[in-house]
Amino acid sequence: MNYQEIFSNTQTIAVVGLSANPMKASFDVAQKLQPHFKIVPVNPNYKEILGEVCYPDLESTPFEIDMVDVFQRSENVLPLVEPSIKKGVKVFWMQQGIYNAAARKQLEENGIVVVEDRCTKVEYAQLRR
Repeated sequence: MNYQEIFSNTQTIAVVGLSANPMKASFDVAQKLQPHFKIVPVNPNYKEILGEVCYPDLESTPFEIDMVDVFQRSENVLPLVEPSIKKGVKVFWMQQGIYNAAARKQLEENGIVVVEDRCTKVEYAQLRR
């Protein structure tokens, strides 16, 4: 699946590790994507980010998630795999500098598209040009 197909088939993006700090990359990325997608903040440290209810984990989100956009260290990605599979996400996207071969393998075995080391904001902006 190419980026055009990914974004065309995405309505709801759970941003795991989204920070309320406007200086953080996760905030900037989510803010830029928010006019085009339903952004679901996932971070146990906040109650609300960007005007949206913030959930402590993926399991707590009460609706369907199309994409999980990960702002976590590579070594912290694996615990997100099982909840993503259970939620039935279509795409698991790891931001720039984030890789995890074990996570990729498990996700792909469950039919989930995996993107590593890419920025959703950058890729989406290039498609919109």
